Amino acid sequence: MNDISPRAEVSPKAVIGDNCKIYPFVYIEDDVVIGDNCIIYPYVSILNGTRMGSGNQVFQYTALASLPQDYEFAGEESLLTIGDNNIIRENVVINRATHADGKTVVGNNNVLMEGSHISHDSTLGDCSVLGYSVKIAGNCTVGSHTIFSSGVIQHRGSNVGDAVMIQSGTSFGRNVPPYVVVSPEGTYNGVNAVMCRKLGFSDKVIKHIANAYRLVFHSQTSLFDAIIQIREQVPDSEEIRSVIAFLESSSKGLIGKQ
Repeated sequence: MNDISPRAEVSPKAVIGDNCKIYPFVYIEDDVVIGDNCIIYPYVSILNGTRMGSGNQVFQYTALASLPQDYEFAGEESLLTIGDNNIIRENVVINRATHADGKTVVGNNNVLMEGSHISHDSTLGDCSVLGYSVKIAGNCTVGSHTIFSSGVIQHRGSNVGDAVMIQSGTSFGRNVPPYVVVSPEGTYNGVNAVMCRKLGFSDKVIKHIANAYRLVFHSQTSLFDAIIQIREQVPDSEEIRSVIAFLESSSKGLIGKQ
């Protein structure tokens, strides 16, 4: 049984799951699907193209599936897909995709703090945190178990790996490999050992990750040569293979690496 305020404007065409609570002054358009056990607080707008899973909480003045802020947008129907058990706080804006064959994606168990913004065609993984007023531009990816501190700005088309910590006020447009800390100057600031340990990495593996990034960021070699040296000098593991795969796909370049 849902608890939908009579003062909410919910389209009869929208699909609402079971046991949802929808407060007054919520606005939900036709082409919307909301899963079970969601709480939608007052003054939230959930617009066409939203596909939301179960157990989500969406707080006041948030707008989901807003039109893309992209000059290429020509009115196509597109999607915003949100997983399960996310906490989306006040004044968050998430845009749907620019084209019909694309989508903006938010995974599961994320926390998006007040004023954060995810632009069109970007993807956020699972169990990540976006701090106050974080801005993620279009066509970006952010991995799982990653934390953006307050005021971080990620520029268009850049990618962030898993288990990354980006410190407050950082603005960056290059790729950020997994398991690292990024300083406010947008440079490599060591391995995110705290998160790595929470994820069950052994101290030996964390040391190997640090050695790999020492070859990348603390040498005068090219990224191509650094990858060769990692393969030759750093013991193999699933985590090191993840590092290498990310580095090999980083055609946009890495933070702090010329």
